[in-house]
Amino acid sequence: MPFAEVKVIIDLSVRGLCCKPYPGHPKGCPCFGKKLGCPPQAPIVDKVLDLSKPVIAVYNAFDLGEHVRQMLDAHPSWSDRQLACCLYWQPRARRELKAEIRKAFNQLHPDMVLLGNPEAAGVNVTATMETCGIYLNWPPQEIAYQVSLIGFPSLVRELDEYRFNREYLNEPVSDHDHCMDHGNSLFPI
Repeated sequence: MPFAEVKVIIDLSVRGLCCKPYPGHPKGCPCFGKKLGCPPQAPIVDKVLDLSKPVIAVYNAFDLGEHVRQMLDAHPSWSDRQLACCLYWQPRARRELKAEIRKAFNQLHPDMVLLGNPEAAGVNVTATMETCGIYLNWPPQEIAYQVSLIGFPSLVRELDEYRFNREYLNEPVSDHDHCMDHGNSLFPI
């Protein structure tokens, strides 16, 4: 089952990943400082989720290696970077994660809420996933994980906008959302 209870590992330095340069974006993610679910506006995880209660990681393990092999067959002259470009695989991976979130919510307590961008909230997703026996590789070569967290709302939550609305799951995932969240998490909260 693609969800498991985890111990959340807080590391505020992961919020800085958004400022790390990558091809075409010398200043990092263009959503930094612009979207509510992105740093520095995004509240720290303990302001959103009650960490004294169970927290569930919902994840999708996307077969990036197979995707790259299929792209190589279709585009033999492409570079490795073009073959693995997230613009070609991330929309599908996002749809798959969204489906897993739907399944999880059908089985979990109705008062639980979604934290869709754990890194923005200061969660070290790699270390957090290790607490349930899942080891992420950076950069991903064969499997690319997308991770969201579900838990009970924090009593010290500061923003009502972070309350998960189950109707969100019926909205389509945009193929043009350029906030890639470094491949780990998908949905702005």
